[in-house]
Amino acid sequence: YPLKATEAGKNLLHWPEMVYQFHREGFSLPKEATLLATAETYPNQAFRYGENAWGIQFHGELTRVMMHRWVVRGAHRFELPGAQPGRDHLGGRLIWDMHLKRWLGEFLGLIFGKPAVG
Repeated sequence: YPLKATEAGKNLLHWPEMVYQFHREGFSLPKEATLLATAETYPNQAFRYGENAWGIQFHGELTRVMMHRWVVRGAHRFELPGAQPGRDHLGGRLIWDMHLKRWLGEFLGLIFGKPAVG
């Protein structure tokens, strides 16, 4: 699903253009939270609250095994309004996976700091 970084998000790191979602729930931002990324159906995709609290709606942690499990066991969910067909989830992963993995590495580096070399 398409993702758009806000100006605050762009100032932190490079965000992927497409992300994986497998849900039908959204949430409201906490007061004083900073929205970092948004999307059409679920506008609150990523936020920061203060210095140490983060919220992410999409699945940056997704592995190939997880995706196959969700696509097979959750096939009934592809009939819900706005859902992409399973083949689109699998095909999209082939295209966008490296971008999402890069984002996840940068995001974890931002939160936990870059590991020391040597």
